[in-house]
Amino acid sequence: MRILIAVLIAISAFSLALGITQPLLRFEHLVFFSRTPSLIEMVGQLWTSGDALLAGVVALFSIVFPAGKILAAQVVMTGTDGNPRMRARMHRLLGLVSKWSMMDVLVVALVIVAAKTSGLADAFTQPGLWFYATSVVTAAVATALIR
Repeated sequence: MRILIAVLIAISAFSLALGITQPLLRFEHLVFFSRTPSLIEMVGQLWTSGDALLAGVVALFSIVFPAGKILAAQVVMTGTDGNPRMRARMHRLLGLVSKWSMMDVLVVALVIVAAKTSGLADAFTQPGLWFYATSVVTAAVATALIR
């Protein structure tokens, strides 16, 4: 079981890295213009356009919490065998971060809905979204198996 969890954590970490750096969506404006931003580019654009609070919220729930969940799962699996207090602390941290783990999916869904309902652009999925989804699913399965 430990090997399966380790493989799932590795897949999740690799997929998260690709999911936040590869294009998530292709936005087509009118007929001639299209953009394919990654999640990091979206956060950067929010930051530079003056929406620092929104950029921070998106970064926190879409990048920091998923990475923290993967890291906490890895620490629970490998780094706390000799220290039961640390293991209990990491389990609590993993439980806390797991409660917010679907918020990242909600943020991406809101971006897609906003683009599609504005009437100004059409949104089409790109590989980054599928890597991101793979990361979310494999991390959820790994943390469920750890518990």
